[in-house]
Amino acid sequence: MKKYALRIVLAVVLVGAGIIAGVNWPTTLEAESNAAVPGSADDPVVTKSYVDEQIAKAGGSNGGGTTQPETGGASAKLNVVSVPNGKILIANEGTEVVVRSGKAVVYSTDANGIADLTDGKDLTNGKSITANHHILFPRAGRGITTAPTYKGSLTVLVRGSYVIQ
Repeated sequence: MKKYALRIVLAVVLVGAGIIAGVNWPTTLEAESNAAVPGSADDPVVTKSYVDEQIAKAGGSNGGGTTQPETGGASAKLNVVSVPNGKILIANEGTEVVVRSGKAVVYSTDANGIADLTDGKDLTNGKSITANHHILFPRAGRGITTAPTYKGSLTVLVRGSYVIQ
């Protein structure tokens, strides 16, 4: 009787272990049953022309070329401006300037100046502006003019509004 009981217990343990292993063991069929079939509704095949068409409908670029950034009007354009000797270019706030040729100095009616974004410095009245440096005017009424010892005119690039006085 002990032999018979031992065989039954052993059979129950083996069947239980088989069931547990079978339930927890992932099979290849189970993995493939969850995968989407290429070309089906779950995983459609699309062509480049279809993708380009959808992008064009959305108003975007198809990646085939370069895109230009959107501009906020005429002030977003860089204008080449000549500042005659003895005249002052007075910039409005937010105007950006790059001195391309000539010797320029800062013009400011108060103690504050303009920002040289290239050097990360504040330039006050009378300070020299290095050529090809990006200059930002944080407030209106400040500007640039020719250096006292310079007899030529300035050539500058300007983005924003300004007046030459």
